[in-house]
Amino acid sequence: MDTNTVFAQSISLKELGIENAKVRYQLSADELHAITLQSGQGVENSTGALAINTGEFTGRSPQDRFIVKDDITKDQVWWGNVNIPFEPQAFEKLYNKVTAFLSDKEVFVRDSYVCSDPNYRLNVRVVTETAWSNLFCYNMFLRPEESELANFTPEWTVVCAPNFMADPAVDGTRQSNFAILDFTKKIALIGGTGYTGEMKKGIFSALNFILPVFKNTLPMHCSANVGEDGDTAIFFGLSGTGKTTLSADPERKLIGDDEHGWTNENTVFNFEGGCYAKVINLTEENEPDIFRAIKKGALLENVVFKAGTNEVDFDDVSITQNTRVSYPITHIDNVQPGLVGHNPKNIFFLTADSFGILPPISRLNPGQAAYHFISGYTAKVAGTEAGVTEPQPNFSACFGAPFMPLHPTRYAEMLSKKMKDAGVKVWLINTGWTGGPYGIGSRMKLKYTRAMITAALKGELDNVEYADHKVFGIAKPQSCPNVPEEILNPRNTWEDKELYDQKALELAQKFKANFAKFEEFANAEILAGAPITE
Repeated sequence: MDTNTVFAQSISLKELGIENAKVRYQLSADELHAITLQSGQGVENSTGALAINTGEFTGRSPQDRFIVKDDITKDQVWWGNVNIPFEPQAFEKLYNKVTAFLSDKEVFVRDSYVCSDPNYRLNVRVVTETAWSNLFCYNMFLRPEESELANFTPEWTVVCAPNFMADPAVDGTRQSNFAILDFTKKIALIGGTGYTGEMKKGIFSALNFILPVFKNTLPMHCSANVGEDGDTAIFFGLSGTGKTTLSADPERKLIGDDEHGWTNENTVFNFEGGCYAKVINLTEENEPDIFRAIKKGALLENVVFKAGTNEVDFDDVSITQNTRVSYPITHIDNVQPGLVGHNPKNIFFLTADSFGILPPISRLNPGQAAYHFISGYTAKVAGTEAGVTEPQPNFSACFGAPFMPLHPTRYAEMLSKKMKDAGVKVWLINTGWTGGPYGIGSRMKLKYTRAMITAALKGELDNVEYADHKVFGIAKPQSCPNVPEEILNPRNTWEDKELYDQKALELAQKFKANFAKFEEFANAEILAGAPITE
């Protein structure tokens, strides 16, 4: 008798309210792959990876993400259009409808955990309606040893039913899809959407509450890697800023590419056991780690094949620009054992400033670091959206506002304290434009950005001369190994220096306008990190 059958007999979902289900427990990646093919819900690509379509939703739906407002959350959560309250009674009724929907069906159950540091481990049981959703969780969550399963006790449960449609008039949702966190019941309930990222980000959002409130640990939307000397580097950045590319360094081991915790013991640990990467315009030359990870066991989402083949056309965005792949982190060669790093020494805030104002590298003091962390700035280029004819600022608090249940200043104050306690240097890296804004200037060369980050990591910028930016106040190094000196001061790269000064003030005003909603909660040190606007 195989182990899957043994486990299937010992797992009951009655406690969850799911009756008479055919439970497929702890199936292997190969089994889930095969079931998806047999059911006609996916196809295999030329490298052996499974390709599926998530249906109507090809991305998260932030307006349909709710948190149950209860005794645990009511006075802690920063309620608003990011953290939308849901009534406990409404959750109870909707949950019962979902479990009734899953009863008498074949369901896929996986016991897993998050947080690679054993001191912070959180056991998670996942119940999914489809085999491919379960494969996603196999890839993305951490995988217990088989010997741990007999006595496995889940602390949180994810219930995912893509084919269950809510009735907004009855169920209290906005539309038929929903993703709801209940911190009393410790349940993430997802329905009406097949987009797998809702499961990953649901648990991430839960940890973004649990770790700071109960564990005094800072959760971070970042990538992280470790050098040969054991020093850890952390990379914050929104989409398109280079977070994945720049943390994938052949001379450093990857801890993880997206979600981490920074503990009181001064360790940095990955929340996950896999990667969930965008594959739009993917090439082996630009992103070799991701490209080579797309093999048997990986799960591709919403990609299109080249005509008459099963080879992915990574440039085809006819379904969505948010084409994705998930894979276990073991698909990457240069990985930090245990997915835990010690001794954080450098933090990089990555921004793609398409206004061409911010220096390509600058050093931040603690107040500036907190200010820029809360701001979470990058910029959209003209032409990316209808009606966008010039660069547009994009601010996302803590570089991950949609996933942060607490007020952003809570996370920023934790970051400031940890920076000071650990003696960490914080750098602002502009991977965007130089010589003018988008349309006039050019994108900063990747080789220069890599050279600046390498110099910072090696301590080669510790004893060079610095000059403060006249508007943003941040310290610009006047020299950097393997980087032309003239690009280090962005004003020098503009033909019209007066226009640069004018545009720098305009960008500073945009920062100030965005920060207005945080001011009453920010301390004096954070407020002193603001740019000068007159």
